[in-house]
Amino acid sequence: MKNTESASPQVCQIIHIPEKPSFLPHLQPTVNVLASVIEPKDANTLVRKLNQIAPLENLQHVKRVRKKCIDEGKPQLSLLLCLAVENDGEVDGMPYEIREIVKSYQLSTFITKVCKYAATSKEEWEEQCKLWPTSYHPPTYNISGITGFSEEESQSVFGFMRHTINLATSSIGQVVNAAVIVDPSTKQVIASACDQVIFSGSLENEVSKEGSFSNYLENLKASNLENQQMSLLDGSIGDSKHLTNNVACVHPWQWAMQSSGSWHPMRHAAIVAIEHSAARDLQLFPDYNALSPLKKQKIKESDFKSNGHSYQSIRPYLCTGYDIYLAWEPCAMCAMALVHQRVRRIFFSSPNSNAGALGSVHRLQGERSLNHHYAVFRVMLPEEVFRNKVV
Repeated sequence: MKNTESASPQVCQIIHIPEKPSFLPHLQPTVNVLASVIEPKDANTLVRKLNQIAPLENLQHVKRVRKKCIDEGKPQLSLLLCLAVENDGEVDGMPYEIREIVKSYQLSTFITKVCKYAATSKEEWEEQCKLWPTSYHPPTYNISGITGFSEEESQSVFGFMRHTINLATSSIGQVVNAAVIVDPSTKQVIASACDQVIFSGSLENEVSKEGSFSNYLENLKASNLENQQMSLLDGSIGDSKHLTNNVACVHPWQWAMQSSGSWHPMRHAAIVAIEHSAARDLQLFPDYNALSPLKKQKIKESDFKSNGHSYQSIRPYLCTGYDIYLAWEPCAMCAMALVHQRVRRIFFSSPNSNAGALGSVHRLQGERSLNHHYAVFRVMLPEEVFRNKVV
């Protein structure tokens, strides 16, 4: 999913990172299956029998029957019997029950290919169906941005990402990761932070401030690290290890190689920002415990009137509904922490080929066993953003 800013010679883009990787048509993994042309009158009976004796447990997206028209529009049905096992070019290992069906209905079998994984986009699905028909189920969760951003939303995303990258490069002589948590309903910065893995005075200038985005920009430090900012945008900085030594998510195991005790293994930017967000909530809502969204739905506003508070004064439940902006794609630890925090969307600028958990190495947002799922986007900005930045 891409959104562009037409005013810029180098196009701004917001790219949705899906739950599963998309494959080019000619690169989609396939498996061999055993199939046969059948008589239309036998289709229902055969499908029922095969669903019982040879269910397609790992190919739920593949349809059992393929229909195509042959001479003079006459329909021809082909039935997928089971996975094919080949041995020196010969079909081997056909289950006994399948052999009985082939013999009973006098079927002539053949081997064909079907796509191994379900389609992640309509375009991918259309290519899959050229081999054998599959089903396609678009995302059912309603998270703003998956199907596109308005111009106003795009400009807001670009602005917060500019701000995040400025924060990541505001430490003199260093490039670190930065995290900015935003309430999208009010466009307020809830909390922000840089990596705090190194206990050094030059890196302890993290910002944690509540307020509007415009106010937050006014307080950013100017820096002369433009070249490093450019590299961060296009991802090339990942090839310059000396520039990314202090980016915690890029080198999450670097603490193990430290001879001194000056490196903290867990204080990555996202973790510190979460900590700042929690501290903010405790300060703003000292009289109330955090309530889950489900419990909030069961509480009536009248219950709070006697205390002079409204329903909206209840302390937020973790970071539910918030967005987080990161200069670098988070590692597995940070990505999982954001699952527990119930964030709604994650935006990052630069991929993390070493330890990225949201597309580069792993794809945590596609792990169905988790009890919360967020949408993930990569934001790409043009170089002139930093040549003409206003701080």
